Amino acid sequence: MAELVYPGAIHTRFQHALGAMHLMGQAITTLQSKGLMVMDIEKEAVQIAVLLHDIGHGPFSHVLEYVILDQINHEKISELLMEELDKQFDGRLGLAIKMFNGTYERPFFHQLISSQLDMDRMDYLNRDSFFTGVAEGKVGVDRIIKMLHVVDNQLVVEEKGLLSVENFLNARRLMYWQVYLHKTAICAESMLIRIFERVRFLQQENLPVEIPGCLETFIINKVSLEDFVSDNKYLKSFVLLDDIDIWYAIKKWQFSEDHILSQLSKNLIRRRLFKINIGMDYQSENDTIGYKEKLRLNNIPEDEMKYYFYEGSISNSGYFPKNSNINILTKNRQIIDVSEASDLPTIKALSNIVKKNYLCYANDVYL
Repeated sequence: MAELVYPGAIHTRFQHALGAMHLMGQAITTLQSKGLMVMDIEKEAVQIAVLLHDIGHGPFSHVLEYVILDQINHEKISELLMEELDKQFDGRLGLAIKMFNGTYERPFFHQLISSQLDMDRMDYLNRDSFFTGVAEGKVGVDRIIKMLHVVDNQLVVEEKGLLSVENFLNARRLMYWQVYLHKTAICAESMLIRIFERVRFLQQENLPVEIPGCLETFIINKVSLEDFVSDNKYLKSFVLLDDIDIWYAIKKWQFSEDHILSQLSKNLIRRRLFKINIGMDYQSENDTIGYKEKLRLNNIPEDEMKYYFYEGSISNSGYFPKNSNINILTKNRQIIDVSEASDLPTIKALSNIVKKNYLCYANDVYL
């Protein structure tokens, strides 16, 4: 929903996937120039893996990831789709799948696909910075790629590239606060989730609501990972969904007989967003009583309050070494973590997760 804040942010994951594949080709060429032996079949496989790394994303990406599906992340759907393509291409994606899921014997390939310093992040930071106009997200990708090396099958960055890595980590942190976790986007995304919660409630209560196309499959049923694995129809239905299907459904729901669904849909389409407060602690009923009272004055029943009043939290960490380190290769051939190699205290602080609570509520003007 970042396009509500940054009108230029209407680029697609398809563009991003092509960009990530391009950067992967540059990275492999760089590593080969430094004496690393990479077979042609490995180069092809790692480019295929990064091209398909996001193919499992559904409509509105992370926002509806656990709303449309039952606790199935996009990485797993990506792997299922890659396995399906592997069948169609007579097993030629087997190596790419191993690299994607981290089971290949040369782990640096997986690190290039998914890690704290991968081609995925390097592409989307620069791409999103460009399309949103947020200059703080600009990253020196070419410099970082030229400084990549492999030691003991692990990806490292030569010490000469340390400043570029520091900038990369700072840029990622700033892009999250300024773009991905922007309060207006968070508010709009919360409204979108409430719309789907209402549709699912109406469906469970056998109340009339029209659900167009393949979307109906995932609203009527609580589709699990086991369903995807056991019946290929769910995967086929899922890949037919995109953002257009969601907007089409919301446009229809604005005329729903259900007043809640109609109001929420109209407000989102017309950009009449809820109000949002970020950074306050809403730990007790006393903290939120004033907001709820405003809704009661608008004759909102208690059981409907959850559609107009929502508490949540957002978190941001520029560097999360528990998942995977960014290792720096020093001039004397030692390998140390970037937080130790950097003389900036901010880099060490980036590993701390910053969490902010927020309260999203309907403005009475729009009820």
